[in-house]
Formats: sequence, C-alpha cells, structure tokens
Amino acid sequence: MKPASSLLLTAVLGLAAPLRADMPPTPFKPDGNPDSAYMVPDELNLDYALSFALDNNFAIRQAKERLRQQEGVVLEASARTIPNLAVNSGYTGNGRGLTQSFSATVPVNTRSWSLGVTATQTLFAGGAIRAGLAGAASARSAAVAELQAVVNDALLDVRTRFYAVLVSRERIKVQEQNVELLRHQFQDVKSRYEAGTVSNFEVLRAEVALANAQPPLISARNNHRLAVEDLRQALGFTTHDPATLRKIPEFVGTLDYAPLPLPLDLAAAVAAARAQRPELQRLAQLVAARSQDVRRQRAGYLPTLSLSGGYQLRNAPYAFTPSGLRVGTNRLNDALGDWTFGLQGSWAVFDGRATTGRLRQARSSLAQAELSLTQAQLAIDVEVRRACLQYQEATELAEASKKVVEQAEEAVRLADARYSAGTATQLDVLQARTDLTTARLNQLQAYYSFNVANANLRRATGLPDALVAGR
Repeated sequence: MKPASSLLLTAVLGLAAPLRADMPPTPFKPDGNPDSAYMVPDELNLDYALSFALDNNFAIRQAKERLRQQEGVVLEASARTIPNLAVNSGYTGNGRGLTQSFSATVPVNTRSWSLGVTATQTLFAGGAIRAGLAGAASARSAAVAELQAVVNDALLDVRTRFYAVLVSRERIKVQEQNVELLRHQFQDVKSRYEAGTVSNFEVLRAEVALANAQPPLISARNNHRLAVEDLRQALGFTTHDPATLRKIPEFVGTLDYAPLPLPLDLAAAVAAARAQRPELQRLAQLVAARSQDVRRQRAGYLPTLSLSGGYQLRNAPYAFTPSGLRVGTNRLNDALGDWTFGLQGSWAVFDGRATTGRLRQARSSLAQAELSLTQAQLAIDVEVRRACLQYQEATELAEASKKVVEQAEEAVRLADARYSAGTATQLDVLQARTDLTTARLNQLQAYYSFNVANANLRRATGLPDALVAGR
C-alpha cells in the first residue's frame, strides 16, 4: 500500500493528464522525451499553460524532490521498528610461526573462516524510535503541505503572467485603433485643406497627433513580447532552439469580469485562511515534528535494550578421528555450526551532559517553530485583509471603467458630428479621441487588476487554483 503522501503527490501532480485531451494537437515535447526540444503550439490557452507549469515549473519540481527526500527519511526512521538482518563472514590465514600447536605431533590449521546470519531487534529505546517515526511522519506531512503551497504560488504566478500577456495584447489593439482613427482624421483634414475649408495649421496638428501615437504603439508591442518571456519563465519553458524562441503562439482567452457580492466578510475570509492555508499546515506539522524531536532527545536519559539471534558456522582448527587428532579441514561439511542468542542493554549513566545539550537544542527548535507559526498566522491575517481590500478596489475600478468607456465613445461620436457640422474644432475631436484611448486603456488595466485580485484572494484564503479545484 502506498503512503498517504505518495497518493497525495500522485493526485496533486497528476492533474495535468486529463487536461491534455482538450488541448491543441501539437504538444510541447512531441516524443515525450524530457531531453528533446520543446515545440511551441499554434494556440495557447490558460488551462494548457497551467497544465504545463504543473509538470515543468522549477519550483514545483524542486518541491516534488523535497517530498521524495522526506519519504526516504520516513523509511529510514521506520527501519528501527523492524528486525535488522545481517550476514557476517570472515577469513584469516596465519603463518605457522604465529600459530600455537595443540600437540608437538599434530600441526594446527593455519586458516580459519566463519559465516553467520544475525537478526537484531531493538526492544526498548526510551521512546526514541516511536518519537523518531512520528517526527518523520510529521515532517513528511509538512513536505506535502509545502508542495501544495508551492503549487498554489506557481499557478498564481502563471495566471498573473498569462493575464499580463492578454492585457498587453489588448493594449496593442487599442493603440492600433487609436492610430487608425488618427490616420483617418489626418486624411479627412488633408482633404478639407485641399478643398480650402481648413488651414495648413489644422493639417499639421493632425499629422503631429498621428506621429505622437506611434511611440505608445511601439512600446505596447514590445511590452507584449516581454510579457511572453516572463510567461516562459513561469512555465519552466527551457529551450535553446532559435526558431522555437522566435515563435509566439496565439494566446486564447479574454479578461472576463464577474465580480463577487460586496462587501466581503473579512472575518470569514481570515477563518478560512487559517483553516486552509498550506503554509500554516506545514508549520503546524513542523511544530509536531519538533515536539517529537524533544521526546527523542529526552530518551537519551533512559537505557536501551535489544535482542539478537542468529546462526554461526566456522571451521575447526582440529579434528578428532579414531586414529587420534589431526589438523582441521576447511571443508564446509566439516564445519562447526549452531544457533546463538543474546540480549544487550546499555545505559549512558554519564555522557558529559551531551544529552542535556541536545535536549536544549530540541526545545529551542520547538520554541522557534511555534513562534514561526504564530508569526505566519499574523502575516496571513494581514495578507487576507489586504487581498479583500484590493479585490474590492479592483471591482469598483472595473465598474467605473465600464461607464467611462461608454461615455468616451459617445463623446467621440458627438465630436465627429459637431466637427462635420462645423460647430466643433479639430482640437475637440482629437481631445475626444485621446480621452477614448485613455478610457479603454484604463478599462483594460482595471480588468487585469480584477482578475489578478481575484486569483490573489483565492490563494490568500487557502483555496486551490481553479484548475486544481476543478479536478
């Protein structure tokens, strides 16, 4: 039967498998070989990115290895609860000058060998074995909780960076729309100038406005490329193929806005975080492990008792025959063998206060672990409150941005109509278009902040990522 942590490891880390059925047909690694080159899919959605991060994010992979390492510690601790079996053997050959003969007429065998099997079982160790096993189990549970925390942090990072890619892509579209509108405005003013209805100053103003719109567009495109590189790092996407590095997939997804009812219940959120945050669960398990370590060190004041038994086989230096003594043989059939049993006990009556020193260290480690747990609880309480407040702010900004965009679009429509009717200036039209671009960019930033705040709120309250929760 697999240990509980192994089952949890399989459940947590095997979440990516069901997702790939609905993913694009081109995988990141076509042959499944970890040493092969990555392939960038033509389309990349958020679920696929999260699935890939579960398998390749370096923080998650390191947490997996720490959990496997702790599994080995548990095996090592449990080894003392079961009998240990050892095979002992030896062979010795001496010169005749170092061997004393039993009789002057009977030479002694200058060779000796032995072969034995011994089983040893510790009967009593002052509770050290049980405490060590319980401490190792608590440390293993702490490693499982640490893995859950690392998965939550890594997936939050992937979500945030994926949202950054989406918002940077949308900013490019807004800037392109702005450039296109200003280009259309420039062509309209130029036509009016050729018709003699406006001055050359109006043409120059429209041309300058069009030129000023180019730098924001260039910056938006570069920011999108930088956001893609940040996402590569969060995914753990490692490749040195220049063609693969240059290829950017089509990112599928939008920044949706679906707010929760406000205001949020801060007390309920804090209580949920204290009950569900894996960081607190990890520290609680470490406190339990340190407590068991105190028991294990205290056992140094008590005696230990062990039982051993086995079978020993060795050759005899002499052999008795009807004709008298003769030198012993080295043949297995002539060997002497029998069962052996023993009971060993030891008690360190005085060890120079080494046990006292180790016990003080263990108690200090326990006190530090308890303080770390209390400190983490305070930090998480503050983190939850901040996440709730940031979510409320992001929701209010998103609501306000929707109204501003609607008003800015109506202002542009009215400015164009008034300009066509001759009751508004070109400056009014340019200002209206600038305000519309600003409103759209503010809305994108508000939707991005809302989605990030929503993901942060889930993590702060201890809820797993939506990808994990849905499986």
